[in-house]
Formats: sequence, C-alpha cells, structure tokens
Amino acid sequence: MSSLITASLSERSRQRKLQALGVMCGLAAGLWLAAAEAPTELVNIAVSPFLISFMMVLGTFVSRWSLPALVRGTSDLGADLQQVPHLVVWGVLAGCLWAVANTLSILAIRDIGLSIAFPLQNSNSLVGIVWGILLFKELHRAGWLRWVGVLGGALVLFGGAVMLSLASTSQAHNGHALRGVVTALGAGLVFGTMYIPYRKAYITGMNPFSFVAIFTLGEMVTMTTLTITFTGGLHPFWHELVRSRSIAFWPLAGGFMWVVGDLFQNYGAKYVGISRAIPLSNTCQLWALLWGVLVFGELHGLGRGIYVRVAGGSLLMAAGAVAIAFSTATPGEYSSWKEAAQRESELYSIEPAYVASRMEGKEINARRHGRSLVDCLLIGMAIVTFIGFGLMASIPAMEIHWGWLAALTSAMLLVLMGGGFALWKITRFN
Repeated sequence: MSSLITASLSERSRQRKLQALGVMCGLAAGLWLAAAEAPTELVNIAVSPFLISFMMVLGTFVSRWSLPALVRGTSDLGADLQQVPHLVVWGVLAGCLWAVANTLSILAIRDIGLSIAFPLQNSNSLVGIVWGILLFKELHRAGWLRWVGVLGGALVLFGGAVMLSLASTSQAHNGHALRGVVTALGAGLVFGTMYIPYRKAYITGMNPFSFVAIFTLGEMVTMTTLTITFTGGLHPFWHELVRSRSIAFWPLAGGFMWVVGDLFQNYGAKYVGISRAIPLSNTCQLWALLWGVLVFGELHGLGRGIYVRVAGGSLLMAAGAVAIAFSTATPGEYSSWKEAAQRESELYSIEPAYVASRMEGKEINARRHGRSLVDCLLIGMAIVTFIGFGLMASIPAMEIHWGWLAALTSAMLLVLMGGGFALWKITRFN
C-alpha cells in the first residue's frame, strides 16, 4: 500500500513539474513568435508578400533540420518514425497549413500593421480550445472551475480581438482595413486547425524536434508552389528573388526565430495541451505591440483613443491567457488525456510503453544521442545559408529605435537560455 501511495505522489509531482514547464514554454513561445514577424516590417515596401513568406519558410526549413541535428541528432528522428510512422502524414499536413496561414499573416501585416494583425490572428486560441475539447478530451473531468477559467479566458481573448479590430480602421497603412482584418482572422483559423496534428503527435509521444523536421516538408512544398504560382511562374519568381536579394536575409532570420518559438509552443502543447498552450503562446500579441510601437514607431501620431483601444484590447487578451494558464489540469483531466493517448495507441498499433514514457517526458531506454556526418552537414549548410544571405543584406531606410531593439533582443536570449535549461533539466529535450 505504501509503495502505491509513494508511486502516486511521485507521478503527481512529475505532472506538476511538466505542467509548470508547459506553461513556461507557452510564454517563451509568445516572445519568440512575435519577434519572428518583426523582420517583415523591414521588407514590406515594393516586395511581393509571397516572396517574403517564401524566404521565411526557407529559413524555417533550414532551421527545422539543423536545430534537431544540433540538439538531439537525426538518429532520434529515425527512432521516432519507427514507432509512429503515421505521423509523417500529419506532420506534412500541418506544414501545409502553416505555409498558408503564414502567408495570410504577412498580407494582414501589410494592410493593418504588426501591432494589430498579430492579436487578430491569435483568434487561433478559440479554435485550438474547441479542437482540444472535441478531439483530445482536454478539460474532460476537469471540474467547473477549470472550465470557467479556460472558456472565460477564451471569451476575454475574443473581447480583446474585437476591440483591436475596431481600432484597426484607423491604423491601416494602405486603406485596406477590412481586408486586413478578414485576412488576419483567416490566418487565425488556419493556425488553430494546424494544432490538431500537433496534439496527435504529442499525445502519442513523438519528440517535438522530430515533429518539426517532418512538419517543414509540407510547408516548404506548399510555400514554393504558392510563390511560383502567384509570381507568374518560375522565371519571374527567380527574377524577383535575385532583385530582392539584399532584403532576403530578414525574412530568413524571421524563419529561424519562428522555429525557436514554434519549438517552445510544441513543448507547451505536449505538456499542457493545445487548449492551454496556444492561448499562452498568444501572449505574443503584447510582444508584437511592443515591437510595433517601440521599435518601428507604429501608431505614432494617431489619436489617444487609438492607443487606448489597442492597449486595452491587448491587455484583455493577455488577461484571458493568464486565466487559462492558472487553470491547470487536474488528476481527473490528466487521466482523460491518458485515455485519448490509449485510443491513439490502439488505433495505430503503437507500443504502450513508448506512449506512456514519452507523455511524461522520459525515454524508454536511456541512450546518448551522438552526432553523425549527416548532422554535421545539416548544421554546416544552415550556417553557410545564413552567412551567405547575411553578407548580401542591407538595412532599409526606415526609422528603427535601436535601444528598444537591443532590449527586446536581450529579453529573447535570456528566455531562450532559461527555457532551454529547464527543458534539458526536466526532460532532456524529450
């Protein structure tokens, strides 16, 4: 009896650690995801948004393979795919959805600015909560207080989005406020649906580094097809790429930052579910507001009412995210997650021990993740790619507040080091 009690207490202690880790990863994701869109502000003039999105996806493609090779090694990817080969299809599908959503996001930023577009597209929280409840038994057996926290937080998030959409008619850069609002909300819908493959991957134990490597195959193929189609063919696309080579580095760097934020978001989705991790990562709207206002001078010269609506809407959305963050999973809800995982395990004939251990951030067998020649080549190619485009880069003639840029960049690096250490300490990046 005492051994059973000890085992139960140990399991609950482990759950609390993973819950705290998931919350931290969700918040860290918000900072990095907001920063990923900031470089698009440097190239929004006279450059096709499809080309910008293509270069950003190229940056994510390079990073989604090189970072896993650096941190865990590609051998880990092979081990995961042996256990859950069906997730290749889901990962590719998620990548296709991301490429579409990211293009819509860039179009929205062009029309209504970073500080407005980001909060609107973060309506993906509502979509993620719905899918989490319907498909993965999130909030099942959670108790009424958790339901109030999550659903009440979602309503507050929606109220903040409405407030921001009302302000957007005065902030639109090109007179296309309504188009920008609709595009941003469309991006939120696609982003929210994209999280279904995320949760399927992590409820069955797949490592986030493995999932993002598969994920990028879909996004790269989809984005290349969209770009070539909407720029008029392969030759016009290449001509536009060569003509814009001096600014290509910035969306490429944005792709790298997105991957860092996406990895944090993936770990958050794994350990607290999409109904909580996505709203937490959507604190990015506050960071986006800081980037837009402090670094790029958005909203400068507009009336006080606009500042009040934008700030008020962002704070409302943040308050909703906080309410959801404090609605931690109960033991009853966690048992529902296990039931959903068991369903996936039986459906796809996955080894139960693999699913159980990976849900708790553990390995089935302790082993070292060595680096192969392939890993070294992937890391080297990424370094060469970023250096090559960086040497061609130029800074557009626009007002940038360098002090604030340095402050926000420093915050990003501190969060990266702190979050990375916590992931290694608790899960060894599992």
